[in-house]
Amino acid sequence: MNKIYSCLLLLGLLSLSSCSKFLEEYSRDQRYVQTPEDLDKLMIGEAFINPLSLTISSQATMSTLASDDGITLPWLHVMDDDCEQFAVNFTETEKLTSLYMLGNFHNWMQAPNVDVLKKTWVDVAWRKIYKRIGALNSIIFQAEEMVKNGNKSSILNRVIGEGYFLRAYYYFNLQNVYGSPYRKQTAASDEGVPVKVSEKVEDKYFSRSSNEVVYNQIIADLDKAAEAFNDYNPGTRVRVGIAAVKALQSRVYLYTEQYDKVLDAAKDIETLGYDFLDLNQYVANTSFTKRSSPETIFTMGSNEMPAVFANDSLSAYNGDDNRASCFKASGDLLNQFATNDLRRTAFFRRSTKNQAWLPAKYRTWTTYNDPEQVSCLFYIRYAEVVLNRAEALAMLGSDDLARTELQKLRSKRFANASIADLPQSNQALVDFIRAERRRELCFEGHRWFDLRRYGVNSKYPLADNFTIRHPNYTYDASSKTYVPSGAFELKSIKMDAAAWQAPIPDYAIEFNQGALTNPVRPVRNVVP
Repeated sequence: MNKIYSCLLLLGLLSLSSCSKFLEEYSRDQRYVQTPEDLDKLMIGEAFINPLSLTISSQATMSTLASDDGITLPWLHVMDDDCEQFAVNFTETEKLTSLYMLGNFHNWMQAPNVDVLKKTWVDVAWRKIYKRIGALNSIIFQAEEMVKNGNKSSILNRVIGEGYFLRAYYYFNLQNVYGSPYRKQTAASDEGVPVKVSEKVEDKYFSRSSNEVVYNQIIADLDKAAEAFNDYNPGTRVRVGIAAVKALQSRVYLYTEQYDKVLDAAKDIETLGYDFLDLNQYVANTSFTKRSSPETIFTMGSNEMPAVFANDSLSAYNGDDNRASCFKASGDLLNQFATNDLRRTAFFRRSTKNQAWLPAKYRTWTTYNDPEQVSCLFYIRYAEVVLNRAEALAMLGSDDLARTELQKLRSKRFANASIADLPQSNQALVDFIRAERRRELCFEGHRWFDLRRYGVNSKYPLADNFTIRHPNYTYDASSKTYVPSGAFELKSIKMDAAAWQAPIPDYAIEFNQGALTNPVRPVRNVVP
């Protein structure tokens, strides 16, 4: 056994040193880990993504975009069909607004991390997540060594369970951001993200692993997490337990079209105390998503909604009153909600001056350092598990059971929802469940991932002519208004595959001397 890890490195060698040729070099500060309590503290400090308290007082909300301590994946919210541009009056182009900074991601440009002034900004999400995976590799190794050496502390089982869960969760997100979508038939050859699970420092360059390798590792890690936790579930939603493992397992099996395993993973999650928040009792202008909700299973990281989808009345003092340079909920998304759907009120609000629809599941952001805050990306809740089950049942042909499962959700989201309203044919039912998933999970980091997997589904793939259309506007200085000028279009995965995955950042490619590569994204122009 390589003794280089007789001590656990706090930050640098945890996440691969310069000799690994993987990421950039980090701090080499060290400390010895002597007890399970030390490992637990290290887990909190180095493995979890910690929340960030945002102060939103102007349209320039992206000041922490390229910071390791800042927001993580704000652009994940702007690439799908739930979002469109929100611009009112003119904001100086040097301002770090979400529209100016994320606009190239929104429109699937060849170089997405370039701002409106054509300046490149650094995508730190890759580095931030792999840094934590490096920490987890060492934490897991050290915890298992303590167990082998006879330490029977119950803390170690929790640390091991959390370690495997978080590593699986991170690889799942990396794969669905930077890798190709999972296809059953070609997973062994389709490109994924690099996988490293050893605690050892390796003097080698890293390249992409296949989808099959990535997902096999995710599934293996979740199995080990379940074994370590057994039936343990924490009293707090910011630490991991068996419910989070089961929920993520159901998601992973759904993505890999192992529908029977979705049902096995999610079959008894209700016994752990989770239930729906009934919108028939919803109190107006309160947060739908919060840590104390009976639906919340796990959350970590920040709520980036107010930074991406800013209001148009933020401060009269700095001129950001009746001004917007950001994004809003798309008209197409709002049109998916029936008039008796209570989620329109609970999930959205109108902007102050222009009455644009803004996401509002996360209203608690207005309270500084709010103990009820949940993430808009790293958030798992009960409704998703039920939707996972409903979709799996429908894909297996158990339509009656799928409708019954779906009705559990709809009875808590409508003033009067009847199971008789649900489609009778199998494909229509699957399409309805997908639409229900869009409505229920909007702005929680699911839609882009879901569209990717729908596009390559082996039974009911999206049509080859599927497109997302983002309206484009140009500013007319004489009238001081934004004028429609065509749109940007993203075609189906079959037609436009490279744009359906984010490019690996240049720093990782350069560091690995070209062993990592990106598919070539096409030049994209405005169309009528």
